[in-house]
Amino acid sequence: MTNLSSQPLSPLDGRYRAAVGTLGEYLSEAGLNRARIHVEIEWLIQLANRALLGTANPVLQGEAETLRAVVTNFSDANVAELAATEATTKHDVKAVEYFVRNQLTKLGREDLHELTHFGCTSEDINNLSYALTIKDAVNDVWLPKAKAMVAKLDELAKKYVDAAMLARTHGQPATPTTMGKELAVFVHRLNRQLARIEKTEYLGKFSGATGTFSAHVVAAPEVDWIKQSQDFVNALGLTWNPLTTQIESHDWQAELYSRIALFNRILHNLCTDIWSYISIGYFKQIPQEGATGSSTMPHKINPIRFENAESNLELSNAILDSLAATLVTSRLQRDLTDSSSQRNIGLGFGHSMLALDNVTRGLGEIELSAGALESDLLDNWEVLGEAIQTVIRAEVAAGRSQISDPYALLKDLTRGKRIGHQELIEFVTGLDISQEAKDRLIALRPNNYTGLAAELSKRFGAK
Repeated sequence: MTNLSSQPLSPLDGRYRAAVGTLGEYLSEAGLNRARIHVEIEWLIQLANRALLGTANPVLQGEAETLRAVVTNFSDANVAELAATEATTKHDVKAVEYFVRNQLTKLGREDLHELTHFGCTSEDINNLSYALTIKDAVNDVWLPKAKAMVAKLDELAKKYVDAAMLARTHGQPATPTTMGKELAVFVHRLNRQLARIEKTEYLGKFSGATGTFSAHVVAAPEVDWIKQSQDFVNALGLTWNPLTTQIESHDWQAELYSRIALFNRILHNLCTDIWSYISIGYFKQIPQEGATGSSTMPHKINPIRFENAESNLELSNAILDSLAATLVTSRLQRDLTDSSSQRNIGLGFGHSMLALDNVTRGLGEIELSAGALESDLLDNWEVLGEAIQTVIRAEVAAGRSQISDPYALLKDLTRGKRIGHQELIEFVTGLDISQEAKDRLIALRPNNYTGLAAELSKRFGAK
């Protein structure tokens, strides 16, 4: 009998593992522990090789390479060793400290044992480790996936740049646009958020139990601990935060999660729009070999990629919004609310990643139904009312017409009514405007009344 209690609780670790598994390299418990070991090793190397405590026992080059290789080659056996140690220590960072000491023992460098975790509070190690893992997860996994999705969207925007379609403001027929321009709007919006996410500043603190270097100064008052801390944090590729309590204040995390949440919301808007375009027949879905849309209706192809994405974007934001709100508050100099919260960072990114995967696949499974767009346009000639009343206004302003209140004139003709091409021609022909203006309006069609839609897309869409 299967032991169901051993099965994954989250679908991200089960059903959807293939789509999000790469995040585990960084945002899993093992990924965090690997980063902790990295921070501990680099700190003891700096302490030893700068002789900050008056020691004359540097870590030799070969020894440093061996220690760093533990991080590079972090294995399942190392994960198991840490878990076994933590079962005794009941403290995850202390288990990491003992793990590093064991590595020193293997090198015959027991003399360096007391440099391990020297002057550190757990949060000194944790905040740097989270910053490193989140930075790598964003830059190596999430951003490439997001950029690939936006590139796919931009490909469609360029492909359909001249495809005229009826706009649907308030869900009602409105001034025509092009499908390419409407998709380019989302490309522009999403790229703007990606640029903000890429500028994220990943902060780190390394200043002891309450951010004061108190124990450091007592142990070695001659050392410039502020400089040593800044050098260390910067060498890890992070931005040094000089003023903190026991914890780094997490403001940068809140900023990052808010930016990703906004990206998610824009992407959610794209999903609802694509879903709507599919619903009204502007896009048709390409059947996938062997796929079933409905268990009872054989004809159906459901827009499941976009519906799945909507759900996961909402779940992602529920987590990211909670993290952004929770992490910026810590009672006095320290409480542990952030400890439990930060263990869910991977979930926030994971649901966003799953949405990105679905949208990318969904965009590859749709194609424009040019006939549906054309039919819809030619069934709504009344949308040219805007053009006609605007041309009349220009004629009046130039002294070529005496028509009063052109807007009311067109409102009487078109509001709530369906009119055809011939009716508009007759109406325009009878207007008191110049012949040049009449000719321009008579030549107008819903499918060529798209203004600068294509040009806007080409000039200001993704390059």
